[in-house]
Amino acid sequence: MAKKKIRTCELSTPFENSDKFSWTEYPRPQLKRDSWLSLCGVWQLSVKKDSMVSLIGDITVPYPPESRISGICRALGDDEKYLYKKIFTIDENFNRGKVFIHFGAADQIARVWVNNQFAGEHIGGYLPFSFDITDYIKPGENAVLVEVTDNLDTDLSYGKQCRKRGGMWYTPISGIWQSVWIESVPEKHITSLRLTPDLDRITIETTGGEDEKTVVINTADGDIIHSYRGNKTTVYISNPINWSPENPYLYTFTLTCGEDKVESYFALRTVTTEIVKGQSYICLNGKPYFFHGLLDQGYYSDGIYTPSTPEGFVYDILTMKKLGFNMLRKHIKIEPDLFYYHCDRFGMIVFQDMMNAGPYNYIIDTVLPTIGMKKGVTHKPTAKRKEAFEKECRQLCDLLYNHPCVCYYTIFNEGWGQYDADRIYRELKAYDPARIWDATSGWFFEKESDVDSHHIYFRKIKMKARRERPLVLSEFGGYSYKVENHSFNLDENYGYKTFDSAESLTKGLCDMYLNEIVPAIENGLNATVLTQLSDVEDETNGLVTYDRQVVKNDEKTMADMAQQLFRAFREKTE
Repeated sequence: MAKKKIRTCELSTPFENSDKFSWTEYPRPQLKRDSWLSLCGVWQLSVKKDSMVSLIGDITVPYPPESRISGICRALGDDEKYLYKKIFTIDENFNRGKVFIHFGAADQIARVWVNNQFAGEHIGGYLPFSFDITDYIKPGENAVLVEVTDNLDTDLSYGKQCRKRGGMWYTPISGIWQSVWIESVPEKHITSLRLTPDLDRITIETTGGEDEKTVVINTADGDIIHSYRGNKTTVYISNPINWSPENPYLYTFTLTCGEDKVESYFALRTVTTEIVKGQSYICLNGKPYFFHGLLDQGYYSDGIYTPSTPEGFVYDILTMKKLGFNMLRKHIKIEPDLFYYHCDRFGMIVFQDMMNAGPYNYIIDTVLPTIGMKKGVTHKPTAKRKEAFEKECRQLCDLLYNHPCVCYYTIFNEGWGQYDADRIYRELKAYDPARIWDATSGWFFEKESDVDSHHIYFRKIKMKARRERPLVLSEFGGYSYKVENHSFNLDENYGYKTFDSAESLTKGLCDMYLNEIVPAIENGLNATVLTQLSDVEDETNGLVTYDRQVVKNDEKTMADMAQQLFRAFREKTE
């Protein structure tokens, strides 16, 4: 008997055709220059199989070809490669000495040519990469060609992508899915900027550029002008304003280094663990803080991996803040830099997951821990996966180091691809000691981690902290309400407890928080991550629909409930 075909529908977001934010704004706000050109927009897309190349048509970059708003809506077939081509023009005065082409991300392997000259190759679908194209570029008309291969190689990071999508596994994407731009810099230029904050000072480290530098920091008391030599300096801030979700204050500054000048920003904040009243807590700016968060998958019904404009990020952040949340756990996905920038400026803490690789095993990774077997399971990585995963972890730390919103990293989620967790925890903690490190989120605990991190579904939440580690409920809930005309899957539904109205969903959530989370706070609970921010394809367990058209929960009720959590935490810790 033939399997019944599942019916799905197209869902449009409020951000489509909006010019409020476009993907042609500067993609890297913490190292910003004025000599650049966006290459987002219309490219020519062809498909290559064996030696045959066939033109598909025009694609809008940076949307993945599988998405509707890319103009293609086509999956990459077996043994196929995508060929992207773009013709662009630069002015004869554009080149200041060096020219680079930058890609936010392309999934999974990208090879780049400029004017028929090979510029370079990048492996990995989630991190930015750049190539020096000074010797290939010329005034006037230029051509860039990008060949993308994506076999969904599980030795490389792949997130929630699955060829047989369904349930908690989603439509795979390929190709260019973040911004592309070219930038001109002086021969001697700043190649990296590293900002390490404290509560009253900022340490600025650079690589590249001239020896003499001047930083001008804009403060409420006037500009601080600080000149120095070398690659590192610390500047003290009088009357410092500390960053928090309640007051996300950012200091802007310019850094001049010979002919190079960049704009950037920082915040003054610290994230530590401290013993308070006999219990270890994660502290923000030296005080215990309750992290009231949500799982954020980063999927959108318009562009799948890429919202039609960065306004999609802003909507998610501000809507969740209105509902009382102060943290998003960015789940098994790395976003464009603009997402973290908006979290910085609007005051949304980010708990960032590392990207998973390796095959997923339903019995080992889900069934066994659900029935209570939460220790002693590990996977053996291939040499290729081990090298790629550990390299990417460090690259992600470098990428997000300057963002004040990023306070916490998860290395392995629910055992997916987990191996050598204690060793990797020690190495990454040493690499970035200024963040909290969750070595094994959910289960399969080993010996070392900054936190005790648990996932609880399908049973009452009862938790008690150990003295030496903060207690984190890093996933729970999954309450489902399917909104008619705003759900992707017309026939099936995926969630862990089903409600038939927005009112009953809100009541169910509030009852769970007040009757189960509050007692856990009294027992030392420090952070919670509700599943989840939005519906995603089959999943209808979001607080907003997949198309971002409907908020399922009453804003005032949820915000009032959040205040009760915060009061319970203050009473416990103050």
